[in-house]
Formats: sequence, structure tokens, C-alpha cells
Amino acid sequence: MKRFLLTAMALLMVGTLAFAGGAQEGSNEQGGQQAASDQAGDQFGGTLVFARSGDSVGLDPARETDGESFYGSTQIFDNLVEFVPGTTEIRPALAESWDIADDGLTFTFHLREGVTFHDGTPFNADAVVFSFMRQMDENHPYYDLGPWKYWGYMGMSDIVDDIVAVDDYTVRFDLKKVEAPFLANLAMDFAAIVSPTAVAELGEDFKNQPVGTGPFRFVEWVKDDRIVLERNEDYWRRPAYLDRLILRVIPDATARFLALQAGEVDVIDFPSPEDLEEMQSDPNIELIQQPGLNVGYIAMNTEKEPFDNVLVRRAINYAINKQDIIDAVFGSAGTVAKNPIPPTMWSYNDDIEDYEYDPERARELLAEAGFPDGFQTDLWAMPVSRPYFPDGRTVAEIAQANLAEVGIEAEIVSYDWGTYLDRTDSGEHQMALLGWTGDNGDPDNFLYVLLSSDAAQVPAGNIAFWRNDEFDALINEAKTTFDRDRRTELYMQAQEVFHDQAPWVPVAHSVVTVPVNTRVQDFVIYPTGKRVFYDVWLQD
Repeated sequence: MKRFLLTAMALLMVGTLAFAGGAQEGSNEQGGQQAASDQAGDQFGGTLVFARSGDSVGLDPARETDGESFYGSTQIFDNLVEFVPGTTEIRPALAESWDIADDGLTFTFHLREGVTFHDGTPFNADAVVFSFMRQMDENHPYYDLGPWKYWGYMGMSDIVDDIVAVDDYTVRFDLKKVEAPFLANLAMDFAAIVSPTAVAELGEDFKNQPVGTGPFRFVEWVKDDRIVLERNEDYWRRPAYLDRLILRVIPDATARFLALQAGEVDVIDFPSPEDLEEMQSDPNIELIQQPGLNVGYIAMNTEKEPFDNVLVRRAINYAINKQDIIDAVFGSAGTVAKNPIPPTMWSYNDDIEDYEYDPERARELLAEAGFPDGFQTDLWAMPVSRPYFPDGRTVAEIAQANLAEVGIEAEIVSYDWGTYLDRTDSGEHQMALLGWTGDNGDPDNFLYVLLSSDAAQVPAGNIAFWRNDEFDALINEAKTTFDRDRRTELYMQAQEVFHDQAPWVPVAHSVVTVPVNTRVQDFVIYPTGKRVFYDVWLQD
């Protein structure tokens, strides 16, 4: 059977939480979990195998930016705060509570006591300061283990002034300016708390042998094959139900399905749309689905000719047949994109009229731009399946054929996933496929991270390397107000600027589908793209 999780809670925006001084308490949440665990003795045990399309780049979550890496690190680390499963609502984690000053410039976190890292060392305020300062302070002894890409993408050095250990279990964040999404930012993967002792002992190799406080401990990593994790028996909540969790790499979507069908794996990622009908008819497979908080796009590097010409960028938007891409790659599990944020997100501007598929108009604009016979370019295609592009190669091939119709000869280029990300971050491409799944339910996490001038610094989140003063002014004002109506107005205006200047071809938004064996219980899709297995158990 199919299960559809279409919850409104998944779309909650936490960046606009009122900050009227009071503490946020977490005792009820933890107590409820303990009560549940008292009734769940028969849920413990077993090994779950999760099959995915590609390997992690690394397992230090502050260093990486890709979902494959976070699939592993999410199980190993905790944050000060976290998302309620299946939503973007914030709840306490390693911080039991917090206070926010009336002016919004000071956040004080009160930490849990008695928590230990997997290496047996204590979690405390010094560990929190260490985890953030290694990303922020260029004089920190482990700053050079970066680059700390997400810290830069999020503009955190422009937000955070200082982080102070007030005492062993109190940490204060002093901000330079009001930042509406700040609390939500701290629930993101880059803000995970690491063991200072392990980082000091392992150095560069910490990314391969991670040590956190999370529900699973790292056991081994066989590159391009599997990551093996085991239950942390000393977890500060009740222990995870699963004895072991194996993240296995199976690049081909149909091969993943066949492995699920054969009982070799229990959960798979990014199924082929062509296989969904057969999955639906299999009594041993359940499809868990939810609209994705994502966008897949083709970025044009505006620092390189001819993409510095807005007429060329508009022409390419007219040249790409996005509906053909949806039909061929997504089927019923995708919709055409016209904006850089998904339609399920607040502040989405539905009044914008998309560029229609119009090759003749594309040729006219190319001629007006000085390219009546077209030009040659490269088109980079991602090598792994992602929720926003289940088959990047096919997307690139359709786009290549569309571009050829208007005289643009595009050569498809690809690399292994880690190299692909590093090279696009560095701006080596002319055109490149990429996409994004929102991390915190806030439009800022798309518009600032992917399109601001700040994010166009290498290593760039803005791989269009597009810089626009009007756009920046709008999104920067939106970051500094907690007034949802005003933020919505500003973000809608920013989308109009984006549409006019066309640094991307926004291609698709997807419905995220996770096929599971019917013995898998309590698996929940997170709108942020996380795969969390703490509460999952296996039915006999």
C-alpha cells in the first residue's frame, strides 16, 4: 500500500518565532520519549540497510554540503536544537532550553548535563564553543581543517560576533545583527556538536572517523560500498531501536529497487519513476511520499561569457522544454519550477509568469545579444540521484537537445560527486545542473544561500556567481525582521528580480518518495531532506 504524509506542519517556518525573552522548555518532550520507550521493549534489535545512489563525501557535517554526506553524519551527531520529526518546528536537543534577549542579539543556551561523546569524553559548553569557533575563528587551531562551506553559505561570520562559555553548561551567542532564521540555522547539519578530543587526535581524518553524541556510533566506512553504524547504548535519550544501521551504495535506481524487492535492503532512496507502479503493486513494499522542499535548476555562470549577458540567459530559459524533462525524468512525481523556492514555501510568488518553451523567441534573443548562430558551451551533469534531479544525465541530454535547436552546442561534462561539488563551488563550469533541499523551512535558506552576492564567494553556494544589488538589498532586509508579512513582501519582490535577470533555468520541484519494506516501522520523511533512523524499528 502507499502512505502519503502531506502534513502542514512540515511547512512551518521557525525563523519568525517571537523572541520575547522567555525560555523554551524541553522536559515534556524528553519525558514523553522515555514513557514510549518503557512500552517498546520488543521494538529493539535488528539491522536496517538503507540503499542510496552515491557515497558520502565526508562525515564531518561542518565541512560538507551534500545530502549523501549528511545521511551518515545525521545519525552520529546532535545539535543544540533539532527539528521535530517530519517538520521544521524547533525543539530542544543538547540544549534543554534557551533565552533570547529582548533586542534579539543574545541567545543563551542551557545545556543538558551528563551527556558524553562516543569517545567517552564529556559534552559541555567548551565543546559547543569549539564546534563553532573552528568554523568562525581563523586563528583557531583547527580552522585549517575546513573549508567550512556551510558557515560561509549562511553568512554566519556576518551574523555571529562571539560565542562564550558562561559556565560548564551555559553558552551565549552574541550576534552582530538580528537574524530571523538564527535558531533554525542551529538545527542544520553544519551546527552539529563534535568531540574536541577526537578532532584534536584525528585531525584531517576526523571526516572519516566521526565522533559525536548521537544515537549511532561510527563503526566502519568502505568507500563506495557501505557505512556501518551501531547503536549508542549510552545515548542521553533512550537508545535507538536498531542494533545496526548500514548505508549501502547502489548507484542504479532499478538495481536499488530489485535489492529492496529481494529483501537485501530495507529502505531505498530516489526510486525511478518507471518502477513506481510495480512497487505499488508489491505487498511487501510501502511508498512513503511527501512534497519536497526542493528545487532543481540549471545555473549559468554569469562571470563567464556569454552568460554575463541577460539576453542570453533569458534565451536559454525560453529554449529549455521543462515539461519534457518532467515527463521523462519525474513522471507524476515532479512539477515544473518557475521560481527559486518551492510552491509549498511561504512567500512563494505565484504571480510570476514563467518563461514558456519558445525556441523561436530564444533564437530572437540570441540574435539580439550578438549570437545569431549560437555558441558552444559546456553543460555539467551531476553523477548521482538527488530528490530534485533523480537522473541528472537524462535532464542534461534533454537540455542539450533543446539548446541545439537554437544553435547552442553544449558538451555534457561530469565528475564523481565530490569533485563535481568542489569544481562547481569554484566556478569552473559554464552551465551546471544542481539543486537544493531546504534545510530549515525559511526562504532565506534558498534565496541567500543560493543567490546572494555573499554566497558567490569561493567556495560558492551561488554557483551562478550572480551578483545583484537590488536582490541583495531585499533579502538582507528580510533577514533582519521578524514580521512575517514584511518578509513575505520582500521575498516576493526578490523573486521578481530573479525572474527578470534569469541566472538559472529553474527546472523542477519533486515529490519525495521513499520505498520501504513493510517491516520498517515509524520512518518519517523530513521536509529538509534528512534521513533519520533513531525512531525506526523493524517488525518481526
